[in-house]
Amino acid sequence: MKLYGGIDLHSNNSVVALLDDEDRVVYRKRLANDAALVLESLAPYREAITGLVVESTYNWYWLVDALMDAGYQGHLANTAAIVQYSGLK
Repeated sequence: MKLYGGIDLHSNNSVVALLDDEDRVVYRKRLANDAALVLESLAPYREAITGLVVESTYNWYWLVDALMDAGYQGHLANTAAIVQYSGLK
């Protein structure tokens, strides 16, 4: 089973979600912004995760660096270019 992840990054916490091929939520949790904690939460799903999208807010770099150092395929989402958020930023 392939899993696809998204991380909604805030100033002091993040919401981490993993979905399967049929858009079912396999994992969803709000975590403190701590690289070790985020990596620990993803570890049980490591082999199934195809990629992780992180919104490109002002503080994205520490998380994307940690994910890529751990071997995850990381992607940045430009929230200003996503239609749902059009005009908000």
